[in-house]
Amino acid sequence: MQIRELNVPDSYEITPKQFGDDRGVFLEWYRFDKLEEATGRSIKLAQSNTSVSKRGSVRGIHFADIPIGQAKYVTATRGAVLDYVIDIRVGSPTFGQWDSVLLDDTDRKAIFISEGLGHCFVALTDDATVSYLVTDVYRPDREHGINPLDERIGLVIPPEAGTPLLSPKDTEAPGLDEAAAAGLLPTWDDARAFYATLKGN
Repeated sequence: MQIRELNVPDSYEITPKQFGDDRGVFLEWYRFDKLEEATGRSIKLAQSNTSVSKRGSVRGIHFADIPIGQAKYVTATRGAVLDYVIDIRVGSPTFGQWDSVLLDDTDRKAIFISEGLGHCFVALTDDATVSYLVTDVYRPDREHGINPLDERIGLVIPPEAGTPLLSPKDTEAPGLDEAAAAGLLPTWDDARAFYATLKGN
């Protein structure tokens, strides 16, 4: 597999090598050793999740308090989504910026998003099925959201997604500046300090 760091530090695009024949396709969609080599840190997975979304569905922007946070390794097993990583770490050189990776059942790419980063995706097809491997169990008291339509962030939703469909929770979530003013966001320094504890573990 090929792994490259995205424009938001501590997030990565993973492109697997696919082996096809007349029976179908085989691939390794996750390799802990390859990911640890690329990121320079250990990754211990604790939970897996799956979501199925109709076209236009937007999930996110979500993040968890650090420490412990919740890093995510995400792929689409059916259909297609545009997956976004947003730098919400106050003090980061790329604070407020985002990058994206097309996850679909053709190229079968994945994205790894470190703790303290915001995560969001929009479904580009009906029945878009996304699977996540995450480094901590869901802790609702430590989970937060930012409105994915916040103009300060300016996520570009592809026209093929149609009208964005948001949950009430995401619609009512604060914007980036409001979340920062409320002290909800992680800091760049705290994130870097936490990542340092994961090196060589």
